[in-house]
Amino acid sequence: QVQLVESGGGSVQAGGSLRLSCAGSGHTFSIYAMGWFRQAPGKEREFVAGISWSGPPTYYGDSVKGRFTISRDNAKNTMYLQMNSLKPEDTAVYYCAARDTRIATTILSGYDYWGQGTQVTISS
Repeated sequence: QVQLVESGGGSVQAGGSLRLSCAGSGHTFSIYAMGWFRQAPGKEREFVAGISWSGPPTYYGDSVKGRFTISRDNAKNTMYLQMNSLKPEDTAVYYCAARDTRIATTILSGYDYWGQGTQVTISS
């Protein structure tokens, strides 16, 4: 089992950037595929990005393609989400997740472990 802790959230103006981190502990981080999801008030949790155990293949939600980049550093047990050209509609709690296989998925129920989330607020 792996424990996940997100960090890096905050408040920025539209057009700005943030980098989220997800630190893993408790098990061999490199064996898990990982993902980022987000949930805005009153909305369902949605897929943002996913990355397989060694990097590619990676997957992105349509609303973030070309603006967000997912990466991981298995030596540091950490996954990242670089978010550029942020928009007010990106405002949400962002969660990292891990699954007990090596290939990522876009499906929420495909992930077995979740962090507590970090708030991202984008002002116009």
